[in-house]
Amino acid sequence: MEAAAPPPPLPLLPDFNPGVRCFLDARFRSAADLATAADVEAEIRGLCAELEALVSDLSVRIYEAAAAYSSCREAAGLALRGVRDGLGALRASISTGVGEEVEVGTEKMQFEQLGALASEVARVEMVREYAETALKLDSLVGDEEDAVSSSVTRKLKSVGDNSEKTHHAVIGYLKNIEDILASVTTTRPQWACLLSAVDHRVDRSLAILRPQAIVDHRALLSSLGWPPSLAGSKFSSIDSGKQAEIVNPLFSMTGDLKSKYSESFLSLCNLQELQTRRKARQLKGHNVGNQLRQPLWVIEELVNPLSTAAQHHFSKWTDKPEFVFALSYKIIRDFVDSMDEILQPLVDKAKLIGYSCREEWISGMVMALSTYLAKERFPKQIELIQESSSGDAGCTPYQARVSWLSLVDLMISFDKRTQDLISGTGLLLTVKDDDNWQRISVLSVFCDRPDWLEVWAEIERQETLYKLKSAMESEKNWSTRNQGTMLEYGSDDYKSPVITTAIQQSLSLLIDRARPIPSIALRAEFVRMSASPIISEFLGYMLQRCQEAEGLTALADDNALLKVFESINAARYFESTLTEWCEDVFYLEMENLSVNGEGGCIFHQEINHLKEFRVEWVDKITTVILRAFDSRSRDYLKNKRQWLEKSEGPAVSRAFIESLDYMQGQLSKLEGGLNALDFVTVWRSVASGVDQLLFAGIFTGSTKISNGGVERFEGDLSVLFAVFSAWCLRPEGFFPRLSEGLGLLKVDEQQVRDGVFTDKNWLRQHGIRHLTAADTEKVIKNRVYEA
Repeated sequence: MEAAAPPPPLPLLPDFNPGVRCFLDARFRSAADLATAADVEAEIRGLCAELEALVSDLSVRIYEAAAAYSSCREAAGLALRGVRDGLGALRASISTGVGEEVEVGTEKMQFEQLGALASEVARVEMVREYAETALKLDSLVGDEEDAVSSSVTRKLKSVGDNSEKTHHAVIGYLKNIEDILASVTTTRPQWACLLSAVDHRVDRSLAILRPQAIVDHRALLSSLGWPPSLAGSKFSSIDSGKQAEIVNPLFSMTGDLKSKYSESFLSLCNLQELQTRRKARQLKGHNVGNQLRQPLWVIEELVNPLSTAAQHHFSKWTDKPEFVFALSYKIIRDFVDSMDEILQPLVDKAKLIGYSCREEWISGMVMALSTYLAKERFPKQIELIQESSSGDAGCTPYQARVSWLSLVDLMISFDKRTQDLISGTGLLLTVKDDDNWQRISVLSVFCDRPDWLEVWAEIERQETLYKLKSAMESEKNWSTRNQGTMLEYGSDDYKSPVITTAIQQSLSLLIDRARPIPSIALRAEFVRMSASPIISEFLGYMLQRCQEAEGLTALADDNALLKVFESINAARYFESTLTEWCEDVFYLEMENLSVNGEGGCIFHQEINHLKEFRVEWVDKITTVILRAFDSRSRDYLKNKRQWLEKSEGPAVSRAFIESLDYMQGQLSKLEGGLNALDFVTVWRSVASGVDQLLFAGIFTGSTKISNGGVERFEGDLSVLFAVFSAWCLRPEGFFPRLSEGLGLLKVDEQQVRDGVFTDKNWLRQHGIRHLTAADTEKVIKNRVYEA
C-alpha cells in the first residue's frame, strides 16, 4: 500500500497578510489555545459556506438582471417599431395630399395626431433612457457587489492580499454609480424608486466595505507601532523645561510601509468623500446646515488608540488634574507638525474639501479629553460639592468650590494654548460657528450639561459676592471718589465712589470667564446667572443705604443727603458702564437671544432698574428742597398787602430773599456732591416746582397787585433769575408761568379795557404760550391800575 502524500507545507509567517495574522493572533494567544483548533476550523468553514452562498445568490441575480434587460430591450424595440410605423403613415398621408384639396376636418385631425405622436415619442424616449440607466446602474452595482464579495473571500483565503487596491477598485465603482445617481436626481427626480433601490444595494455594500477598510487600516497602524508609548515623561514640571518629545511613527515610515499607509489613508479619505456626496444628494432640499460635516475618519483612527492609552495615565492622577491637561497638550503639540507635513497632502489629494488635518487632530484630542472630563472628573466634582454642603465630605464647601474653579481654570488655559496652535500658523477655523468652536474647546462639556454650567455660574457668583461684601460695607469706599470717570459729554466727572470701580472690575473678571464658552446662548446664560444677580445685589445695597438715610432724617441732614448723592452717582456711573458694554461685539452677539421673551441688550433689565432707582431718588431730593422752600416762603405768600404797597427802598421782599438763600445753599451742595447730569435734572425740576408754587401762591385767590406790587414782583423775579443764572444763560425760560405772568401785569390799562388779552393771536405775539385762558384772566383781573 502506497504511502499517503505529505501535506502541503504551511506558509511562512511573513507571507500572511495583516488581516489573517490578526485573525489567528486573536484566537491563538497561547499554546493552550491550540486545543480549540477544531472550533476555529469549523468557524472558517462556516464563513466559507456563507460566502459561497453569497456568490450563488449573486449569480442568480445576474441571471435575473440579464432576463430583465432582454425583456426591456424587446419592449423598447416594439415601441420604436410602432413609432417608425406611425411616422411612415404620417409621411405617406402628407405626400399623397400634396397638390390636392384637403378638408378642414382632416387637417385638424392630423394636427391633433401630431401632438399625441410627439407625446408618445417622448414617452418612448424616456422609457429607453430609463432602461439604459437602469441597466447601466445594475451592471455597475453588480460589479461593485462582486468586488466587495471577492474582497471578503480573498481576505479569508488568500495570503498577502493587497486589500488597498481592491478598495480603490470598489470605490471607483461607487463613484461612477454616485455620478449617475446625482445626474438622475437633477434631471429625473420622478425616478425615486430607482434611486431608492440602488441606494439600498449600495448601503449594503458600504456596510461591508467601510468596516473592512477600517480594520485593514488599524492593522496597518498597528504594524507601524501606533499608538506610540507615552511612558517615560515627567509632567509635574511641564513648564519648567523642555521635555523629551514622544516618538512619532508617522515620521519614521519608509519604503513599502509608507506606500501601503498612503494607499490605505487615501482609500478611507475617498470613501468618506463618497459618503459625504451621497448624504448631500439624499438630503438635498433640506436645511441641514453644517450637519453633513464629519470628523476625518483617518484622524479618528489615530486619535482613538492614543487617547485610550493616555487615559491609562489619567487614572493615576486623580488628585493632579494639571498633569492630565499637560499630557494632553503635549500629545497634541508633539504630533501636530506631522499632520501638516505628512497627512495634509494626502487629504488634498483625496479632494476632501474644507478639511485641515491640524484642526482635525486638535479637535479629536480635545473631544477625547472632553469626554474623559464629562465621564470621570465632573461627576466627582458634583458629588464633592453635594457632600460638602451636607457635611458628609472631608472638605468644606469653600474647598469644594476652589477645587471646581481650579479645574475650570485649567480648562480655560488649555483651550487658549490649543487654539493658539491653530491661529499661530495663520490658519483660521474652516467654519467659524458654535458647532466648530465646540470641537476645539474642552469647555464644550457645559454645552451638553447646562446644569453643570449653572453650578459653575453659582460658584463664580458666590466667590465674587464674598469678595465684594466687605468692600460694600466699608464706608471709606463710598466716601472716596473715583478720579477721571468722564461723562459722555461735559467736562465734569461722575463723582462716583470707589466702590463702583471695585464692582466693575469684579464683573469684568467674571464676564471674562464666560468669553471662552463655545456657545453664544450659554455665554448669555452664564452672564445672566452670575453677573446679573451681583448687579441686583449692589442695587439693593444702594437702596438700603438711601432708605436708612431717609428713615433717620427725612433727608434733611447733610450726611443723609451725602449718602443719597453717593448712591445716585454710583447708579449713574454703573448705568453708563453697562450701556457702554452693551455696544461691544461680545454683547451684541447676545442681543438676538430673548430674555424673558424680549430682545435687546443682555443688561437691559439691570440698566432700567438702575435708571428707575436714580430717577426715584432724584425726585425725592427735589421734593425735599421744594417742601423746605414752600415752608420758608409761606409768610411771603400770605402777605397780600405787599402787592398794593409802594416800596420806598429796593423793590425786593426780604422774606423771599431768605427763602432763595436756603434754596441756593441746597443747590450749591447738590452741585458739589451730585454728578453733573443728575444735578441738571434736579435744578430744572426745582425751577419748575418753584415756578408752579409761586404762580399758584401769588395769583390764586383775590390778591390785588398795584404798580408798586408789579415793581416788587419784578424785583423778586430778578433775584430768583440771578440765583439760577449760575447754571443757565436764560433762567427766565425755566420759569415760564412767572415770566408770562409778569408780562401780563405790565399790559397797559387801555389794552385791558379793550379786552385784547382774550385774543389768542395777541397772546401768542406777546409770548404767552404756557398760561391757559383761565390763568390769563386771573392775572388781568388781579391787576389794579392807579389813577
